[in-house]
Amino acid sequence: MYGLIGKMTAQAGERGALAAILLEGLTGMPGCISYVVAEDPTDPDVLWITEAWENQDAHRASLSLPSVQAAIAKGRPLIAGMETVAETRPLGGHGLG
Repeated sequence: MYGLIGKMTAQAGERGALAAILLEGLTGMPGCISYVVAEDPTDPDVLWITEAWENQDAHRASLSLPSVQAAIAKGRPLIAGMETVAETRPLGGHGLG
């Protein structure tokens, strides 16, 4: 498996709108085992995205899907900053099989 943990900072006051865009673009991503969008409880503009994929190629391929491209285009103006906090190799866990 391949995993990512990312921190996304929304433009001030836009976190809810950005989260909605990220969550609506989740359908039909082959190889995606888990994709979680979470609010940071201490920063009103930060979202944490935790992903688990069958492999890195599945993640890379997802970036060219029309639904993902549409979500990126729609969300880009709401993003103030983005960083990959960590690449991981999930070993398993609840919901991961």
